[in-house]
Amino acid sequence: MGLQSFEHSLERMVEGVFSRGSRSSIRPVELGRRVLREMDDHRSVDVKGRRIVPNVFAVRLSARDHAAFADIDEALNTELCETAREYARAEGYLFMGPVQVEMVVDNALKPGRFSITSRMKESGGGVGAGALVLPSGERITLGQQVFTIGRLPECSIPVNDANVSRRHAEVRPAGSAFALVDLGSTNGTKVNGVRIEGERVLVDGDIVSVGSIHMRFEAS
Repeated sequence: MGLQSFEHSLERMVEGVFSRGSRSSIRPVELGRRVLREMDDHRSVDVKGRRIVPNVFAVRLSARDHAAFADIDEALNTELCETAREYARAEGYLFMGPVQVEMVVDNALKPGRFSITSRMKESGGGVGAGALVLPSGERITLGQQVFTIGRLPECSIPVNDANVSRRHAEVRPAGSAFALVDLGSTNGTKVNGVRIEGERVLVDGDIVSVGSIHMRFEAS
């Protein structure tokens, strides 16, 4: 897709949410563009030929700009993380762990100036945590138990769709991650538009599709 063509959707994604602006002269879309450039500039290829990009970003701001973003900090953080996930999906990039963005005060910076540093950080060991975000915006928090997806009312995530099997798929803990498993459904289970065979370990930002229902996986 390329960075330049992706910036149009970035404008809609970020600026639409923050159209009221803030007390800073820095536009949120500028931060989004720099996050995407960090991904492009610091991508690497692993032994399997996969393109790995940074997943942890530190946005360095003057104390004045940091305070100016305080009222929208949480929403801005969410939008920047989602922008990074969308760009990774479009470019075929992979993250080593959850996407994180942190706003940091840098007293060496003048108001209106900012810098962004990035790094790759693997998911920690132990039992993982995550969530499935439903089309309604509802978040289903994942933990150590198995979550079933299907048409049956007793499923953990019941789905009212004729193209979904009674017990369609399930999400299981897999060490520090989560795995999506198709349960022999008639119409299959997809991740990012591709039908899975057997088990698929989910990564931050993956889109899980059963029937016409699309859910976003978020690692944390």
